[in-house]
Amino acid sequence: MKIAIIGSRGIPAKYGGFETFADEISKRLVAKGYEVYVSCEGGTVPKIPEYNNVYLFYFPLKPFCRVIYETIYDVYSLIKSSFICDYIYMLGHGAGFFFFIPKIFKKKLFVNVDGIEWRRDKYNRIEKLILYFSETFAVYLSDVIIADSTEINKYIERKYKKKSNYISYGVDIPPIEPWDPSRLSAVYPEGTFKDLKEDNYYLIVARLEPENNIHMIIEGFLLSGTDRKLVVTGNFLSKKYESFVKNIIDRHKGHDRIIFTGGIYKKDLLNMLRQNCFAYFHGHSAGGTNPSLLEAMIMKNIIIAHNNKYNREVCLDNVFYYNSPEEILDIIASIEKDSAKYENLKEGVFERVTSFYSWNSIAEKYDDLFLKEHCEFLKEQDKFSKKKDELFQEKIGAENQ
Repeated sequence: MKIAIIGSRGIPAKYGGFETFADEISKRLVAKGYEVYVSCEGGTVPKIPEYNNVYLFYFPLKPFCRVIYETIYDVYSLIKSSFICDYIYMLGHGAGFFFFIPKIFKKKLFVNVDGIEWRRDKYNRIEKLILYFSETFAVYLSDVIIADSTEINKYIERKYKKKSNYISYGVDIPPIEPWDPSRLSAVYPEGTFKDLKEDNYYLIVARLEPENNIHMIIEGFLLSGTDRKLVVTGNFLSKKYESFVKNIIDRHKGHDRIIFTGGIYKKDLLNMLRQNCFAYFHGHSAGGTNPSLLEAMIMKNIIIAHNNKYNREVCLDNVFYYNSPEEILDIIASIEKDSAKYENLKEGVFERVTSFYSWNSIAEKYDDLFLKEHCEFLKEQDKFSKKKDELFQEKIGAENQ
C-alpha cells in the first residue's frame, strides 16, 4: 500500500509539530510494510531521496512569501502524490479549496484538520473568512477526516455532520540530557544565559502569538516577584504582538528576569532545557493536542497550563490551571513555597502521557485506520467488478436473443 504524507515542511523534522509527526509516523508505517512518501519544501538541503526507508519528493521552488508558497506547495504535493500513491494524508487544510484534486485521479484523501484555525486572533477578518471556507471545503472534499483531539473531533461531527476519527499526536521518552550551560554558550552570545542554573528557571516553548497567551504568562511571572528567571523559547510571528509583550516587560521593569532565545531546533538542547527547568508554562488555547505540552509531560515537569478544554483533555487534574496573571502569581507562590509537595503531579502527567500518547500506540491506530479504509476500497472495487461482469453478461445475453 502506497501512502503519501504531505502538508509538512518535510523530514528529517527541524521545525514544528507536523514535521515531527511526519517523521515519527512514516518510519513506523514503513516498518509495518507500507511504502511511504513524504513531501518536502524546496529549500531543504541536502535533497536526499530517502530517509529511514521513507521516499522523499521535493517542491522545485525555494520558499518565498509563506502564505502563497505554502498553498502552491500543497497543491503541487496533492498533484504529485496523486500520481505515485494510493492514499494521500494531508496535514492541515490551508489548501482546502484544492482538495478535489485527488478525486480527479480516483485517489482517497485523508485530512488532519489540526485546530480551529479561523478562530485564531492572529488573523484579520478576511483571513479568518478564507480559513473558515478552507476548512469547510476540506471537510466536505476529504474522504477520511482525522482530529488529534476529542474536542476537535466533536466540533467537526457537530458542525459538519460528518464522521471524524480521533487519533492523537504522540511523544517518546527522550534520552537524559544532563545540565550543561556550556552547550548553550556555544550557540548563543556570551552572557545570554548568565546565572541560569539547573532547576532554577521557568520555561515556555511555543510560537510567540496571542493564542499561546505569552503576554499573560509574562505578566503573571513578573507580578510574582520570584528570583527565578523565565526562559522563553520561540519566535514572534507579529511585530505588533512583540511590541505588546515588550511593553508589559517595560512596565514591570523585568528585562533582566526574562531570556528570549528565539526558536531552538536542536532537539538535544531543547530537551536539556525542558528536563532541567523548575516548572513549565503552557499557554496554548487554540485547539488540538499540542506537541509542546506532551513534551513537557514526558519530561515530568510541573506544568502551569492555560485553563481550557483542550489542555484539560490531555492533562486531566495533573497540572495547575490559570485564567489570569493574578492566578499565575498565586500558583508560583504555592509551588515555590514547597515544590516537593507537587511531585505527584510530575508522576501523574508522566503516567498519563506514556499510557495514551506514545508514538507506537499512535502508529497502531493509523495502521488500523489505513487497513480498514483499504479493505473498504477493495470491497468497492469488487462490487464494481461484479457489477461490470453482470452488465457484460446481460449484454451478451441480449445479443444472443
